[in-house]
Amino acid sequence: MTTGVELLFDELGHFKRYQACLYFAAVFQATACGIHYLASVFLVETPKFLCDSPENITDVLFGNHTATTLQDIWSVYSPGKGPVVVRTAVGQQWELSQCQRALRVDAADELRYVFNGTKTVEACVSGFVYDLSEVHQSIVTDWDLVCEREWLAKLTQPSFMLGVLIGALLFGDIADRVGRKPILMATSLCQFLFGLAVAFTGNYYLFVVMRFILAMVSSGYLVVVFVYVTEFTGSKVRTWTSLHVHAAFAVGIMVVALVGYLVRVWWVYQIILTLSTSPFLLFCWKFPETPFYLMAKGRHKEAQELLDTIANFNGLPATLKVSDLMEPDATEVTPMVEKEAGAAEASTNPAQPSKPEHKSSILDLFGSYKMAIRTLICWSIWFVSSLGYYVFSLGSVNLGGNQYINLFLAGAVEIPSYLIGCFAMDRVGRKKTCAPALLLSGVACMLIIVVPSDIGVLAVVLSMTGKFAIAIAFGLIYLYTCELYPTVIRTLAVGCGSMMCRVGSVVAPFCVYLADIWIYTPQLVVGVLAFVIGVLTLFLPETLGLPLTSTLEEAEALGSKPAKDAAKTGSTTAEEGLELKQPHTKS
Repeated sequence: MTTGVELLFDELGHFKRYQACLYFAAVFQATACGIHYLASVFLVETPKFLCDSPENITDVLFGNHTATTLQDIWSVYSPGKGPVVVRTAVGQQWELSQCQRALRVDAADELRYVFNGTKTVEACVSGFVYDLSEVHQSIVTDWDLVCEREWLAKLTQPSFMLGVLIGALLFGDIADRVGRKPILMATSLCQFLFGLAVAFTGNYYLFVVMRFILAMVSSGYLVVVFVYVTEFTGSKVRTWTSLHVHAAFAVGIMVVALVGYLVRVWWVYQIILTLSTSPFLLFCWKFPETPFYLMAKGRHKEAQELLDTIANFNGLPATLKVSDLMEPDATEVTPMVEKEAGAAEASTNPAQPSKPEHKSSILDLFGSYKMAIRTLICWSIWFVSSLGYYVFSLGSVNLGGNQYINLFLAGAVEIPSYLIGCFAMDRVGRKKTCAPALLLSGVACMLIIVVPSDIGVLAVVLSMTGKFAIAIAFGLIYLYTCELYPTVIRTLAVGCGSMMCRVGSVVAPFCVYLADIWIYTPQLVVGVLAFVIGVLTLFLPETLGLPLTSTLEEAEALGSKPAKDAAKTGSTTAEEGLELKQPHTKS
């Protein structure tokens, strides 16, 4: 029997002019999410620095290099290669290091690099001097976030990701209560306002608070826009349209790289990034509410007007009625989105009469040995996909070479990965796409260990290969999880998986900081995890072409011969049964 959802898109088109206009407008603002998520790579950039001298400097000595100002020595100075020796206008000689300075006692008149006499060591009480040739101004140089205050700079991205987690939970639930349109409008406006507010903060703590709120609203928009576009597009194109919201996020990463290259003053950089998607505010107020949400709330008159508008805009006869989308015995349309307990994503069969709910709990995910193993592997995929995605993105600037090109490439490689991922998952299979992607990412990252130090471009290529592969796994894990679990716990399974995804995003910045130990440590960590989890993924059942399961027993049987035989007789495949396949967000 044709469902209300199938009928709606059969009558109005799966992706005609009206849906296309809404889709590209909504996705345009998704680039702002990619922008704000990755903006910190240049906001907190730390240039070369030294303790400042207490007096005016007349002579500078670093190794065999002499100069009259510190600015002349930056091109040859390298941290960890020894102090910079200076002579002041009053004749004192100081050894300047990054986090301390030493006064030479009874030094000879001649300025020498090696001094074996007595020194008086003290902290950098006069502040710091920075190499401003590359980074003209960052929050690090403005607020001296170095040495004992370095941890404050490193806390900016983890605190942002914590805001992402909270925003996804908060706005996803609110969108189910008040509608998609109000949340899209509110979060878009707040992205603009708080994006500008970040640029005008006068101190570090206000900066972190503004960024935290910005993270919440950016995450809220990204979560809700997935629901919005999937509720306006038909099943024939839904996999492509929903996954390619991620491509807009990747474009945002490329915008960050471009603006970061052109603008080296952090607050100007922040303003330009915020203004880049501001045109969306001019037309987002014209967005309609989704037809399914209107019907779910009993607003049938508004829903009918919207259906007529869509039909007229698409050049089709306005013959579809709201009553056609409802079951004959249904007194009202069920909500479009099944709410997760504590998560912001959903996967539903809209326009179906409500049924008694199974009182599921997280223990159902571990109800048997087979389901427990499946759950642990799925959670691992969610975690490493998110961890790897952000480690490759945030850590690309530490690979050596041109950091702006590296970040641009980290965004660019995602676009073909989603194209290939969409093609492979529907033809090769979910498991046969996810497992090789993770294995490829792992191998590429671990090969970085053997790259000679003089061939930095090869390390960049391998890192981008890892990012390309991890993005494929990141793009398909939501749908794969939906198909691995039965109806009674499907939403719970996806909700728990998405929480593991967000844990990975919070951990990722700390993993990036391991580059202080060795430049390729973050890629090595992700590589080992991705390879091990890729091998474990091979033990999951394939779900391509199989009907969605309804009970725990049917889900456990996936991959066995009876389940394969059921695929030949099942009337509902996973692609058809998932009326709305809302991919996980990058939150």
